[in-house]
Amino acid sequence: MPAWEYLTQFIEAEAEREMAFLMETRSWKEGVPRNTPEAMIPKLNALGAQGWELVHMEPVVVGRNADVLLQSDNSNKWTSTYFCVFKRPVVI
Repeated sequence: MPAWEYLTQFIEAEAEREMAFLMETRSWKEGVPRNTPEAMIPKLNALGAQGWELVHMEPVVVGRNADVLLQSDNSNKWTSTYFCVFKRPVVI
């Protein structure tokens, strides 16, 4: 049975940081949206190159203490932060 190690990270979709990558990937007729999820691709690819497989991704609102807001009321919340869980096999 394989053994796994896990990694959790908050990854933000910030187009400004990855503008060169985004401009190479496709034509943005209306301009690049500030929080487009495609901005996470370089970070996800870098983790994949280290052997990490993304197994879960969920948009979250993160508090000052790295805690996650589930829902405080019935209002909608906007976020560009995603909670990601990765796994890779442990080499024994």
